[in-house]
Amino acid sequence: MDISFLELRKKPGKLLAALERQENITLTRRGKRVARIVPVENPRTCNAADHLAFGMWNDRDDLTNPAEAVRILRQGRAHAF
Repeated sequence: MDISFLELRKKPGKLLAALERQENITLTRRGKRVARIVPVENPRTCNAADHLAFGMWNDRDDLTNPAEAVRILRQGRAHAF
């Protein structure tokens, strides 16, 4: 399926519907092909706990209270002295 940038902006649902049907999309600009959008082969739901970075700071004692840690970061350097 070919779709232009203008059509992509005005009718994104058309693009998503084609991807759900596992169709390859060719994106065109002024009639020339510029990109190919390919559907994911094995779509699955993303679970944050499966990500490698999840829990990487569990052993840090200075981050037991995230709100306090953010408050300290937002103070800036002038308040540190």
